[in-house]
Amino acid sequence: MKTESDAAPQERQASSAWAELAARLEFLQRGLRESEIAQIAVCGLLGAATGVAVALLHQFVTFLHTISFLLPPNMLLSEGRGISRMRILLVPVCGALVLALFRKAWSRRTADIVDPIEANALYGGRMSWWNSVRLAISTVISNAAGASVGMEAGYTQLGSAFFSAFGQAAKLRRADLRVMVTAGAAAAIAAAFNAPLAGAFYGFELVLGSYTPRALAPVAVASVCAAVVQRSVLHERALFDTQTTFSVVPEAYFLCALMGLIAAGIAVVTMLTVTWTERSLREAQLPVWLRPVMGGAVLSAIALFLPQVLGSGHGAIQLQFEASTGWALLLALLAGKLVASAVSVGSGFRGGLFSSSLLLGVVFGALFAKAMEFALPGMAPEHKVFMLAGMASVGAAIIGAPLAMVFLVLEGTGDFPVSIAVLIAVTIASTIVRLTFGYSFSTWRFHLRGLTIRGAFDVGWIAELTVGRLMRSDPKVVVNNMGLRSLRHLIPPGAAKRIYVVDQQGAYVGAIDVARLHDPEIADAIDVLVAVDLTQDRDLFLLPGDNVRTALRRFEELQLETLPVLASPTDHKIVGYLNESYALKRYAQELEAMRSSEIGA
Repeated sequence: MKTESDAAPQERQASSAWAELAARLEFLQRGLRESEIAQIAVCGLLGAATGVAVALLHQFVTFLHTISFLLPPNMLLSEGRGISRMRILLVPVCGALVLALFRKAWSRRTADIVDPIEANALYGGRMSWWNSVRLAISTVISNAAGASVGMEAGYTQLGSAFFSAFGQAAKLRRADLRVMVTAGAAAAIAAAFNAPLAGAFYGFELVLGSYTPRALAPVAVASVCAAVVQRSVLHERALFDTQTTFSVVPEAYFLCALMGLIAAGIAVVTMLTVTWTERSLREAQLPVWLRPVMGGAVLSAIALFLPQVLGSGHGAIQLQFEASTGWALLLALLAGKLVASAVSVGSGFRGGLFSSSLLLGVVFGALFAKAMEFALPGMAPEHKVFMLAGMASVGAAIIGAPLAMVFLVLEGTGDFPVSIAVLIAVTIASTIVRLTFGYSFSTWRFHLRGLTIRGAFDVGWIAELTVGRLMRSDPKVVVNNMGLRSLRHLIPPGAAKRIYVVDQQGAYVGAIDVARLHDPEIADAIDVLVAVDLTQDRDLFLLPGDNVRTALRRFEELQLETLPVLASPTDHKIVGYLNESYALKRYAQELEAMRSSEIGA
């Protein structure tokens, strides 16, 4: 039997082992934080793991489609061939019920899901792994039900959360953690579309919000590794195969510019239709769980006549390149896919509009090509050029990643003249949407939630730089009934610029300018006046939770150099004061530090 004296050495030995392990872990963390090469290598490894995860999820969703819709072998759901009408009627609604049950079971234990763009904009790249898994499962259920969305949202959420979790465990700096999240999203898109360049620029444009030399290598390595691994696992072709060579005539470039104008309109209508769907279901006061069921019913009604609206649209995209479709069917498919995608997202199915926007664009391009063949018969050979330009321009206008779309086409065709034509359409479409509508789909969703995020630029540090952190906590406070003579004795000239007056319960009642306190013109009333008689600016104050930009804007509006800080809007106890010059100094320091860290110089 062991005695206490025998156990003590064992406990000390175990404690020493844990201490040694902690020291080694701290050494590794410090090495990773300080070594850019180590971070690049880690991004490569995590990118490869993301490629495997995307490939497995893709195969799993394809298997679920085969089971739920009884698809023939090697056929994608959006090809719309050989699907039972009864399955079209039942699967979306049943899938919506499964989604509702899943959400009800998990939502009680989790907070709101933060996506990669929001994480990089507001939280310095910090994401919840379990909430991201929750979104990925919801996306799988939605796609298995045939919702007219893609898996990209689930892929990017998992990839970014995977990289973020590693970065948080390694205690990376804020700027480095944001790059890790970007690399995770880029790797997911690269693997999903077999397009590493498109994936990398998706990360730069949407998830990081800028291009920096420091971010180039980690993001590029993660994208390439993810795409290479995905290719080795699935052995699949690219998203589309045009099966032709191109010879772009100069006139086609001008027509692509016209396409950009129309594509911008299609994008805005799509985003507004999503919003209209959400608002209509909310105003109908339907239970949250019932909304996807209603969306599934509408989707089924559309898919009975246009089964190509089901799923992400990958199969339907290739079909459009392989076959010639008539005017009527193209118009119906454009309208049907737009409504089906908007209803799917607006009713609560989870998924991305990346793939759906590409199908919308391809169909729009095919319609435009037919119109040009009628008006300008010499443009017939440019048919697929217009389809590619339509695909990229609508995708760029909705998703908000113009260069990613250009590279997606370049990687799919390997043709630079076509890429130039696509670049023209993409530039015009995305610019018009930005200048008129002002949002991509991702940032539009933030706007509807009341978040003023126009991109993944890091604005979270501003929210963290609060008045509570900047204020001084030693304000000169006097009670409201103190006489002027006592005030002058207590606060001599030059001792402070402003003093703050509180009532008997300690609530703020106003401020006194010290210069006014010693004004000779009120000397005759020195034994009559009390503090409350000299107060002003009772309603001019700051709160501890206000960020530095709010405080600076308040200073500018009020033309004051110093403001008191009260405990809360309802508790008017004075807890400190803030000086405008100090707030400006700290704001400039933090801004310069953020810029330096992002440049990586």
